[in-house]
Amino acid sequence: MTAPNREDERFMAAALRLARHHLGQTSTNPSVACLIVKDGVIVGRAVTARSGRPHAETQALTEAGAKARGATAYVTLEPCSHHGKTPPCADALVASGISRVVISILDPDVRVAGRGVVRLRDAGITVDIGVLPEEGHHALEAYLMRQVSKRPYVILKLAVSADGMIGRKGEGQVRITGPISRGQVQMLRAETDAILVGIGTAAADDPELTVRLPGLEHCSPLRIVLDRRLDLPLSSKLVLTAREVPVIVVSSDGSGDADADVDGGRAARKAALEAAGVEVLEAGSIADLLAALASRGISSLMVEGGAVAARAFLDADLVDRIQLYTGPGTIGENGIASPFDRKSVPAGFRRVAEARYGGDLFEEYEREN
Repeated sequence: MTAPNREDERFMAAALRLARHHLGQTSTNPSVACLIVKDGVIVGRAVTARSGRPHAETQALTEAGAKARGATAYVTLEPCSHHGKTPPCADALVASGISRVVISILDPDVRVAGRGVVRLRDAGITVDIGVLPEEGHHALEAYLMRQVSKRPYVILKLAVSADGMIGRKGEGQVRITGPISRGQVQMLRAETDAILVGIGTAAADDPELTVRLPGLEHCSPLRIVLDRRLDLPLSSKLVLTAREVPVIVVSSDGSGDADADVDGGRAARKAALEAAGVEVLEAGSIADLLAALASRGISSLMVEGGAVAARAFLDADLVDRIQLYTGPGTIGENGIASPFDRKSVPAGFRRVAEARYGGDLFEEYEREN
């Protein structure tokens, strides 16, 4: 491997920006980008299609056509080398006449894991690995978490008032942040595979948990409710829209729990939810839930509310990133206390970003490795 030059870094940075365009939309595949560059000019560019196929490399090569011969391909993740539902991207690069491939990071998938690089080099193609690797890991952090740790990457989002509250008892949803912050949260939803709330939030706020930004409605994530007793109302927006955007209710079978089926109607509630198009998933713990989601190709999970759900993930030590929005107003009497605020962020997290969105303060924290 040769030391990356400024031109390599410039084109890889552009590829990494392009890869963000389909975050949360390519399950079970990662959102990968590819640029085909010849004589300093981009002649082909693509990102993994929203369905997960076709992959970025084959699309970019198609756009480049004959210009791909002798060109350089910049790819954010090692090209695949195995036969799946489509032929290997490494073979497509070889057939195109590409002379050089620049890769940000290798693919930990056991079906690839360096084999793509070997295939390219065996064909006489120059391969350089590790251009902007830190940025590449960040762009693909959710996919890497699922491949390596067999669970989704978990983002905990909290909106907290100036006096440390996330809501007011008995009033349902309370506006804490302004429109700019809410728009940022909508974008996070659009980039995430799944979103989760607890039954308390689902019952009190009756949220839809979809993406409401015009033009991005099709990017709504899978919606999940932690609901041990299957209490989600059939009249809720989540249930009423379950056939349009999938909903999973996560329950337990009640074994050893005297309160799990106190009225004996659990089987009837389960049947009613399933008849409405809701999937009921049994999971004994947060770790079990995450493993089940990963097995379905879910790479990223946004935990949006409320205090009980947030605390459950924190107690299980299964939060990777925190997005904290602090509004300027107070809630006061009958407020619902947040699990933490900006002055009491859980140990083991470091602040990596800060911004002002109108009157709101946004802070982002990452788990310390």
